[in-house]
Amino acid sequence: MNAPITIAGSLNMDFVVQVERLPQPGETVLGGGFVTLPGGKGANQACAAGRLGGRVRMLGRVGDDVFGRQLVESLARAGVDTSTVRVSAATASGVALIFVETGGQNQIVVASGANGLLSPEDVEMELAAGEGLLLVQLETPLATTERAVALASRRGMTVVLDPAPARPLSDALLAQVSLLTPNESEAMVLLERRGASVSLAEAPEIARALLKRGPRGVILKLGEKGAFLADGSGGQHFPGFEVTAVDATAAGDAFAGALGVALAEGRPIAEAIPFANAAAALSVTRLGAQASMPSRPEVDALLASRPRS
Repeated sequence: MNAPITIAGSLNMDFVVQVERLPQPGETVLGGGFVTLPGGKGANQACAAGRLGGRVRMLGRVGDDVFGRQLVESLARAGVDTSTVRVSAATASGVALIFVETGGQNQIVVASGANGLLSPEDVEMELAAGEGLLLVQLETPLATTERAVALASRRGMTVVLDPAPARPLSDALLAQVSLLTPNESEAMVLLERRGASVSLAEAPEIARALLKRGPRGVILKLGEKGAFLADGSGGQHFPGFEVTAVDATAAGDAFAGALGVALAEGRPIAEAIPFANAAAALSVTRLGAQASMPSRPEVDALLASRPRS
């Protein structure tokens, strides 16, 4: 089994600057290395899934510019079907400005550009005969994400929602989601609570509170602590992998793409989450978003290195 994976979302060119520490409000700091790298949450997830052997197509928009062409070419090299990436002639491609400090933490500002033009009509046309899985995020208009989720849910597709960047979402939307995959800070926003971190002891309660909002399952991403699953059968913690972090950018996207591939292959969720944890762990050991996405042999090797309990 290798079900198709459709990813509706953003494509951005990332401008990445390495810094010793992240700036405070109003502060200027001197940066080190600078690179431009393909990114965007939707495209990152598509790249991750493509490199891991998934049957992936990308729904999105880019500008008629050099960045747009580079973004499409990057996905094509990862084996992603880009025939449904549309070109918006009058709008620039999306860009993200990223500061990465020693240790891997980052600050990101996104200028959406053509991503803001991805419309409900775009996804309605492309999901007319939907099957398999749909992966969505929140870097494109919310109305478009809502339409995509509604269409996919009606057609019986597995819908995985990565609620990033964090924003409030309706119960009506969440009730149509198969798996909700927030990180700690995103979970707190969805629950209208303060704080940006969740301890392992707090994870079961947070995940169950999100489950009550409607999704059929919740995977709470806990960074180096791994992930906690809450669904109708109960809850379970899946430990992370110990690695040396260089850049945390797109770790959540690596997780999402890998999770989609594992589910598309028919793996049970208890196998899919460790697979996704391994992909995310490998991604933080390298600089960049799509440039950091691991290959299938790398993920399989990391999984095999962990003793079976």
